[in-house]
Amino acid sequence: MSRVRALAEALIRQRSVTPDDHGCQKLVAERLAPLGFSCETIESNGVTNLWAVRRGSAPGPTLAFAGHTDVVPTGPLDQWTSDPFVPTVRDGRLYGRGAADMKTSIAAFVVAVEELLESGADHVGRIALLLTSDEEGPATDGTVKVVERLDERGERLDFCIVGEPTSVERLGDMVKNGRRGSLSGRLVVAGVQGHIAYPHLARNPIHLLAPALAELVATEWDRGNEYFPPTSWQVSNIQAGAGATNVIPGRITLDFNFRFSTASTVESLKQRLAAVLDAHGLDYTLDWSLSGMPFLTARGTLSDALSAAIRAETGLDTELSTTGGTSDGRFIARICPQVIEFGPPNASIHKIDEHVELAALEPLKNIYRRAIASLLRA
Repeated sequence: MSRVRALAEALIRQRSVTPDDHGCQKLVAERLAPLGFSCETIESNGVTNLWAVRRGSAPGPTLAFAGHTDVVPTGPLDQWTSDPFVPTVRDGRLYGRGAADMKTSIAAFVVAVEELLESGADHVGRIALLLTSDEEGPATDGTVKVVERLDERGERLDFCIVGEPTSVERLGDMVKNGRRGSLSGRLVVAGVQGHIAYPHLARNPIHLLAPALAELVATEWDRGNEYFPPTSWQVSNIQAGAGATNVIPGRITLDFNFRFSTASTVESLKQRLAAVLDAHGLDYTLDWSLSGMPFLTARGTLSDALSAAIRAETGLDTELSTTGGTSDGRFIARICPQVIEFGPPNASIHKIDEHVELAALEPLKNIYRRAIASLLRA
């Protein structure tokens, strides 16, 4: 059994449902310490974070690998073909919760570092690992806390590879060089409750909101840019009604979300949405929640090194993309100018019978190893 598979299976066995690390980071630290890594555990409100650093033979850039040891809940256990926390191989695939998202990536990077150092190769600068158990949860006590700690110390990173599962059809066909921002809002529009048979004595907030809602749905917020698709506005929930069919409700509540590119700002989106509501004369309240700013790493040293490593290992010319949800890269970008996400195919993540192809394990490790050697060559 390969080292990557063995470590991936050891991590999958840990029932690390967010925010419980369940000993995963201890396993990683035990592998890193003998290699000369200084391992620091940072805990916050029940969340476990690991910051591990190894200095090379000479000053140079800092390359960090970032990942999360927590996994999403399993869902109905009776729908899994095998126990999600008992790593199982079937038809050339390794099954288990976290197999793709993202314990295999962690294992591959750790083994890549081991092999690089065991080969006698030296490196300049620093190799670092930042692991959290709060990526799949609220993400309030994980990577963001470590970044704050590093920022207070005046520490900066030069490059960061986030081990998120970014590939689509084949390992290496896509990496993420940025992510859209996420801005959510809750809109409450007031009306006047009344009997449905006497609409002239009431004001139906559903009817009042409908024209504004149609306008918001049809609005072009921006056209995106070279790296980002246009900003998207989506309604996630609408609630109204008094629980009876003969009552006009007194208010309607609407939850929505912007996934926005660097072509728009938070303030511009807020102002444009409020302008539509005001133009329709609505009596409303609006509460906003910003969960992440967009970040972008333009083509440069990190993307070139990772693209070359992928090409050498798989023969593929990788695609740079900013699609998908948010990631902890949004926090790391505050102290690191070049952040790119790369990992195995993501088709099975968060699903029943999550898995990763066994054939992808060694190439994934080799890509990480090639990237480390290229960026920190002595």
